[in-house]
Amino acid sequence: MIVITNSTPLIHLSAINKLFLLKERFGEIFIPPAVYDEVVIQSSEEPGSKEVKDSKWIKSVEVKDRLSIKILNSDLGLGESECIVLAKQLNAE
Repeated sequence: MIVITNSTPLIHLSAINKLFLLKERFGEIFIPPAVYDEVVIQSSEEPGSKEVKDSKWIKSVEVKDRLSIKILNSDLGLGESECIVLAKQLNAE
């Protein structure tokens, strides 16, 4: 199963020390660059930053369809927009 997530589950599960639940349930998950940036780079002192950065089972994957991201980003945040496009790109369930 291919699973994509935005920053919210990563941050909040990390805050309660339960990020491992995603690994137990799905094995690996994929995030787009905007989510990695939001969790690891922009929030380096916040819950989830170190966990996501050090994780081998959370994979950051480049999103190819920039036009779709731009269209979605007019109504959604960049991370959410990239998640939707990445899900389509990887044929996520």
